[in-house]
Amino acid sequence: MCWEQCSKTQVIALNVSEPTTREKIKQFQELQEKARLGGGKERIEKQHKQGKHTARERIDLLLDPNSFVELDQFVVHRCPDFNMDKRKLLGDGVVTGYGTIEGRLVYVFSQDFTVFGGSLGEMFATKVCKLMDLAMKTGSPVIGLNDSGGARIQEGVASLAGYGDIFFKNVTASGVIPQISAIMGPCAGGAVYSPAMTDFIIMVKGTSHMFITGPEVIKTVLGQEVNFEELGGATVHMQTSGVCHFMVETEEEGLNLIRRLMSFLPSNNVDEPPIIETGDDPNRTDEHLEEILPDDPDKPYDMMEVIRAVVDNGDFLEVQPLWAQNIIVGFSRLNGRSVGVVANQPKRFAGALDVSSSTKAGRFIRFCDAFNIPIITFEDVPGFLPGVDQEHGGIIRHGSKLLFAYCEATVPKITVIVRKAYGGAYDVMGSKHSGADINYAWPSAEIAVMGPAGAINIIFRKEIATAKNPQSRRQALVREYREKFANPYIAAEKGYIDSVIEPSQTRPKLITALEMLVTKRESRPPKKHPNIPL
Repeated sequence: MCWEQCSKTQVIALNVSEPTTREKIKQFQELQEKARLGGGKERIEKQHKQGKHTARERIDLLLDPNSFVELDQFVVHRCPDFNMDKRKLLGDGVVTGYGTIEGRLVYVFSQDFTVFGGSLGEMFATKVCKLMDLAMKTGSPVIGLNDSGGARIQEGVASLAGYGDIFFKNVTASGVIPQISAIMGPCAGGAVYSPAMTDFIIMVKGTSHMFITGPEVIKTVLGQEVNFEELGGATVHMQTSGVCHFMVETEEEGLNLIRRLMSFLPSNNVDEPPIIETGDDPNRTDEHLEEILPDDPDKPYDMMEVIRAVVDNGDFLEVQPLWAQNIIVGFSRLNGRSVGVVANQPKRFAGALDVSSSTKAGRFIRFCDAFNIPIITFEDVPGFLPGVDQEHGGIIRHGSKLLFAYCEATVPKITVIVRKAYGGAYDVMGSKHSGADINYAWPSAEIAVMGPAGAINIIFRKEIATAKNPQSRRQALVREYREKFANPYIAAEKGYIDSVIEPSQTRPKLITALEMLVTKRESRPPKKHPNIPL
């Protein structure tokens, strides 16, 4: 009897056929296709109607063709509340993985607005943290494509914990691997702090928004009417707040800009930046440099002309071009080597340093120093911008950031004094005293405690006041002072200037000095970390 029952059971079992390997592969392919659709075709169409790409489309535009390898494609959330257990979408709102840009390994996470509005939950955060851990282990950059409604309210404190975990990873990775954020939709509340702690932020005009508290909250609490664009659009963060480093018209432009930015950067803090053959003669001179400066030392000119005439093929990627325009920062190449350029801009506030320009340049210098990128400084600075607003706004503290950054940096530092270098600003802008390796000056350089007019008014106040013709006497004294002190030769006599050079020779002189400094090694006393005046 027992044998008969067992035999019948075996027959029944044999009649239940197991899925074949082909059927299992088909099931896998169906799940993959389901994951690729994210929140579904309707939501994808809605995304397109808003002029936005999907998470995966953005990755395809960013990376080399067919190089993307996705990770954690089948991850789903674990939230049982608010009927969320019935709404589980593969990937959980973020696409993560790795690929290449110009053959170099990068890690990418792309938030998917079609899935729960791109909101961040526990598993979403786990995927991003896992990706950042891999990036740190392999010494490769992380690029985040942000398009999210913020924390997933249904998951409560688990969402907040997820943000906190990502913030910690951002800080741990800072200065070790480059971190780049592209804002391609909303980025609100706690979500803004992760991009803010990365090295560069790209925003798309018209579709990107970043803010801590939204328009409705501001209206409720303060009674102020403001829309998304006015509160936290790309233009606001590019011109006013300084949060945004690059503003673009389209997502395609932003993703191409990331590829261009990556060409200047090393993969990590141990590697050297890539050397790219540009075809520009390292010995090229440019007579036009001798015509850029006006004869009148108080007239403005465009420092960008100087930069483009010197660097390889005039190619210069400016960072934060619309914020703190009295200083220029950006990336370029000299004989194929990546360099970070810092330059005063006489077209704006005569190139004087203020609160915003000091912060802008200080942060840029610290990035370059962290990633082994030499710093080239073009100086024309009459001093710090005077005024009650500047003093009350903390120009002492903010100006110290720039000085601190120059002194702290151990990468090769080369400075060219183009025209004015007055007062404390002379010390701050990459002087020999703040650790510059090579300091050049054009014959037009004026290095002094202050400008001739100001100095004469102090030194010869009584003599001018008692002169028969005070104005004529003042002008004569200004000329004498300028001839005696407003030149580079006294500083050169003391060794503060290594060489006075002809403007046309600037490019070959910089390249020769840069090649000489390639093997530079300099360290600071052991410490946990310095205390920059934040």
